[in-house]
Amino acid sequence: MSVAQAVALAVLLLGAPALPGIATKTKAVLAGRRGPPVLQLYYDLGKLVRKGSVYSTTTTWVFRLGPIILVVSLLAAALLLPLDGRVAPARFSGDLVAFAGLLALGRFALVLAGLDTGSSFEGMGASREVTFASFAEPALFLCFAALVLATGDASLSGMLGAPIGAAWSHAPASLSLVGLSLFVLLLAENSRVPVDDPATHLELTMIHEVIVLDHSGPDFALILYGSALKLALFGALLVGVFVPRATLGVPVAMVLLALGLAFVGVAVGIVESVIARLRLTQVPTLLTGSAVIALFGIVLLLR
Repeated sequence: MSVAQAVALAVLLLGAPALPGIATKTKAVLAGRRGPPVLQLYYDLGKLVRKGSVYSTTTTWVFRLGPIILVVSLLAAALLLPLDGRVAPARFSGDLVAFAGLLALGRFALVLAGLDTGSSFEGMGASREVTFASFAEPALFLCFAALVLATGDASLSGMLGAPIGAAWSHAPASLSLVGLSLFVLLLAENSRVPVDDPATHLELTMIHEVIVLDHSGPDFALILYGSALKLALFGALLVGVFVPRATLGVPVAMVLLALGLAFVGVAVGIVESVIARLRLTQVPTLLTGSAVIALFGIVLLLR
């Protein structure tokens, strides 16, 4: 791993908990409120790590292992992204499939942990989580397919590295559609409005928050950090598509990565301020629309 790759990875890992705070702060400002500080999640993680974990007598090692697998899978996925705008620490042809698989592995571990509690309520949340994932994953692969066609490379380093800059000169419309589709997926995969509301406590409308109700202490800290890291990963995908950095110096590339992630947090906050949450029955329509947008991008490239 080069110095640039290590610095970029550190920016992502250390800055990830700030993204939810930026989104929340943006919502508060637009609503005329003071709101919690941007660094609130860092404080929460610190408090949770110092606490002990409480386990139900019905849970097994599956429940305890879920948060660990979630974070490890996301860390592995981060190694596949060219965060410095050039080359990822781990690169191979078709690594986009591994990236999607690692995201699915983290979700699968968290769903199993929720089901391991034996709670029908958490089972309901797990069912919703995997149902919506079945609509989101095809859209993600269609976005990747469009990027492969635009750049001519089947690896994430090729798609989001140097070739993406040249692709903007001949396929700006397709890449714009891919970026729009990825932003919708970012909201869905991270349980943000209009798909889910991370601040809600209404039992009949909760999705992601349902399956983590029984976690506490350091386990819950891992889940919160994993959620923030997943948001940062999708944010890094968007930055990679819209801000090619292969020809820029390392310091400039790092600054653009940090600013791009902060802008994603602001964009999420704006969306959550101006759009109401959708009914659960309308979420598949939104995700199908995201897939169709990516498909239009592919059609434009095949003309």
